Amino acid sequence: MDLSILGYQFMQNAILSAVLGGVACGLIGVFVVLMGLPFIGVAISHAAFAGAMLGLWLDFNPLLGAFVASFIAAAIIGPLADRGELSPDTSVGVIFSLMLGLAFLFMGLMPGTKSGALEILWGSILTNTRSDVMLLGIVAAVVVGLIIAFYKEFQATIFHRDMALAVGIPATAIFYGILFLTGATITASLRPIGGLLIFSLILNPAAAAYQLTYSMKRMFLIAAGFGVLSGLVGLLISYLFNIPSGATIVITSSVIFLISNFLSPKRKVKRWQRPSPLEEGQ
Repeated sequence: MDLSILGYQFMQNAILSAVLGGVACGLIGVFVVLMGLPFIGVAISHAAFAGAMLGLWLDFNPLLGAFVASFIAAAIIGPLADRGELSPDTSVGVIFSLMLGLAFLFMGLMPGTKSGALEILWGSILTNTRSDVMLLGIVAAVVVGLIIAFYKEFQATIFHRDMALAVGIPATAIFYGILFLTGATITASLRPIGGLLIFSLILNPAAAAYQLTYSMKRMFLIAAGFGVLSGLVGLLISYLFNIPSGATIVITSSVIFLISNFLSPKRKVKRWQRPSPLEEGQ
């Protein structure tokens, strides 16, 4: 491999995007895994994708459309998950199907070439600009900062929301905050990873970390590390073989999960004997 490629700004942007996106997605994934929110996260990711397609169709910044759409979806999904008469999965499934339908409707209505839509659909980390990197950096810094500042509140809310409310922790606001952080992270990662693939990078590193530790703190650290590793290895494979970067990053994260599952110490412990990462209090 010709290391002189590292001197080019596009590759520097791609590496920074892989690191920052890996950290943000890995950390958000811990909330998704421990709170059992995978379907909600998928719905929000497709809402962000639909918002980006709307932006491209109406000729305004697609990332702005993605931010707005993901926040609206989070605001709708939150009450449905909390108080809907239907089961949360059913309610969220309706939102998911609506957002997916809107995304492809907006894509179909776009005049002329759809290269911009395909770039967001599949991801293209090698075309990231400095502004894309800055956006990822801001989101990653916010996610890290909030986890450090409110770790105990997050832990209490994840462990038992009703109990957290009883002791004065604003668990409902924290739950909505997690949904909005998920939307922001997905939006910032749309361009490098792709709208159809981004949620896999959120879920896989955290699920892999869950296989290797009983500590919530260590789970955050391992998930962030796996997210970065997925991004850098996927980027390298994408560059070497000239294949879509989003796909290689997600496939790499899936392989990491399979290896972690195979090596997991939890495989030898019966389910009823396993302590939860939340119970350890670390």
